[in-house]
This record gives sequence, structure tokens and C-alpha cells, in this order.
Amino acid sequence: MGVVAAAVDQVTGRWADALFGLARRRGVLDQVSADIERIALACQSPAVVAFLEGATGSTSERLTKFDSLLENANPHTRSFVSLLFKRRREEVLLQIGAAFEQRLLEERGAAKGIVESARLLDSAELEALSRDLSKRLGKDVTLTGRVDPDLVGGVRVFVGTSMIDQSLQGRMDGLRRRMMEARLPAVDS
Repeated sequence: MGVVAAAVDQVTGRWADALFGLARRRGVLDQVSADIERIALACQSPAVVAFLEGATGSTSERLTKFDSLLENANPHTRSFVSLLFKRRREEVLLQIGAAFEQRLLEERGAAKGIVESARLLDSAELEALSRDLSKRLGKDVTLTGRVDPDLVGGVRVFVGTSMIDQSLQGRMDGLRRRMMEARLPAVDS
């Protein structure tokens, strides 16, 4: 699945939680996870996105167009997708991969994140940051590097919904805020 889960809307999150719970209870979590990964990959296609966002016709007609993706899927995955189509919630499939991945990572006590820096960090630097964040967050954190040419120095790390800004600009902004909030000493006249 993706490097870092994108922000997932609450509706998709609830659907993913329901499927995850069912798959775990039935002992088919790995199979359902593979199915969801395949669906998420298909949902990267502009044609599939257009279909899911503007599907018309009866439920069975719409589901028929999605059948090839579900051909070898676990029965729970097929039922899940069928229910989405019956409830006219096909758009949930567009983010279900990210939502399901977030749920899997939570279950495993892990997280994925992105490190932005002015230059591409090497694997040793990424590993050191991952170890530090893992201790700090109490989770096994896996990081991927990304260059942000607007950063002058330092790093900005995104893990889940959190951002840790250790960039030069972030530190300067923090210093500015602290200075503006500082109480000035009273002057005796």
C-alpha cells in the first residue's frame, strides 16, 4: 500500500473499521487486506475513479462493472463491496486502501511517515530518525524521505495526523511566537 496513509474521511474510516473488525474476527485479515490492496491499486486509474464518482444504473449493473476486481476476492470483501454499491457509497472505495492500511498499522503498533528536507536524506539518516521517532511515539515508525526545496535546513516529519517541524523556518516561527507571548518585566517609575 501507499507510503503514508493520506488523510481519510470519517465515513471511509468507519467502513474500513467495520471490514477490518469482521476480517479479524473471521480469521481472514490477510486475505481481505490483499483484496483491499488490489482495489486500492485499481482505484489509482482515472477510469475507475470516474466510474466510482459517477456510477449510474442499477446496483447489479454497477457491480457487474466491478466484478473482474472481485473475481478471486474473499467472500467478505465481495459482500463489503456489494453493500457499498447497494448503499450508493462507491466513493468509499477510493480511500479504502489508505483507511485499511491505517487500521492495520494501528493494530500492529506501527506507523508510516514522510520526512521532508532540503536534500534527500540517506538511508542511515532515515533509519536514525525512524528509531528516534519510534521511541518518542511508542510505535514502530517507518519513514520515507522527500525533498522540499523551500526548506532551508532541518526536517519536517509527518506521521499519521501529526507533524513535527524541526526545520529552520519552523524553529524561527516558534521563537517568534515565544517572544511575542513573553511577559515583559514591569518598569518601576
